[in-house]
Amino acid sequence: MSDLKTKPTGADVEAFLAAIEDERKQADCREISSLMEDVTGEPAVLWGPSILGFGSYHYRYESGREGDWMLAGFAPRKRELTLYIMAGFDGYEDLMARLGKFKTGKSCLYIKRLDDIDRDVLRELVTASVEHMRATNP
Repeated sequence: MSDLKTKPTGADVEAFLAAIEDERKQADCREISSLMEDVTGEPAVLWGPSILGFGSYHYRYESGREGDWMLAGFAPRKRELTLYIMAGFDGYEDLMARLGKFKTGKSCLYIKRLDDIDRDVLRELVTASVEHMRATNP
């Protein structure tokens, strides 16, 4: 089995955040980082070159493949911010209806900026996801 390419690197989180050139995006990233650190109780860790992850869990698939992954995380991409909501979005329809302007992938929440969404609802979503992941992956 191949090793995951995206894993904790030990790189300097503050330097990573400070290098975000767009001031609004940098401020949004700092706010998201604070929210995720508060919800998980874990400090930010750089996973690979561009993802800030918070906490971790161990997974094991029926195929035998296993590894460790972040409980929550985000990445400042060129066009948008990608938030990793590891529980996915099934069962969170009420929260998603109240969240604001966004797009989703399987476990990815894409937003242009924090002002486009309700921050309290985002906190509820991240909290629900982290609680779910901790309960299902002890």
